[in-house]
Amino acid sequence: MKAELFDLVETLGEGTVLPSERELAERFSVSRVTLRQAVGELVLEGKLLRRQGSGTFVAPPKLVQPLALVSYTEGMRRQGVQPDRTVITVEQLGADEGLARDLAIETGDPVVHLERVLLADGERIGLESTYLGLGRFPDLLEKLDPAGSLYACLTERLGVRFAEAEERVETVLATPREALLIGTNPALPMLLLHRVTYDLDGRPIERARSLYRGDRFSFVARLHADR
Repeated sequence: MKAELFDLVETLGEGTVLPSERELAERFSVSRVTLRQAVGELVLEGKLLRRQGSGTFVAPPKLVQPLALVSYTEGMRRQGVQPDRTVITVEQLGADEGLARDLAIETGDPVVHLERVLLADGERIGLESTYLGLGRFPDLLEKLDPAGSLYACLTERLGVRFAEAEERVETVLATPREALLIGTNPALPMLLLHRVTYDLDGRPIERARSLYRGDRFSFVARLHADR
C-alpha cells in the first residue's frame, strides 16, 4: 500500500493536495485504517505534509545542509533559500561543568547563550542553541545582530578563523517546548546536531545544539578514503 501511494505522490506536483481518504481507499481497494498508516509513514519521511484544516499535500524537496564548516545562512543561500531567524533567548549565565569543559573555561565562568528559531523562506525548520565564552568575546553582544549570522559576526567583526569542528548527529523527538517553538508535531522525528568548533590554535569557539525537522531537512557529507 505504501509503495503504491508513494508512486502516486511521485506523479503529483509539489504542493498538490492529496485526494480524499475515501477516494484513495476505493482507488487502492484498502481499508481507511491501512491508508492512514501509509499516509502517516510518508508524512514522517517528509514526502507528504499535513496542514491543519487544509488537508495533506505533496511536500517540497527536503533542504540539504552540508556537514561542514558552513554557516546555516550560507548553506541555505546556496540552495536559493532565504534564511532568517527568530530570537528566543539572549542571556549571560555561568558555565556548568560540561559546558566549561567543551569551551576550555572554568566552571562558573560567564558565557553568552543565544537561542533562535531557524527559518527557511519564512518556514520554521529548526531551533539552534549556541554558547560562547564571554571572557573570549567580551564585546560579542555589542557587535552581534541576534537575528543575523553569528559566523559572519565572528569572522568579519571579531576576526575569528574557524579551523575544524567535532559534530555528532542523532535522531530524537522534540520536547513539547521545542515542538511549539518550531511549530511541528512532537511525534515527528527530529535531527539533532551537537557541535564544538575550534580555531586555528585548537581553542574552542562555540558549542552549539541544533534541532531540525526530520521531514524538511537532511544532511550531506563528502567522504574521502584514507591514503
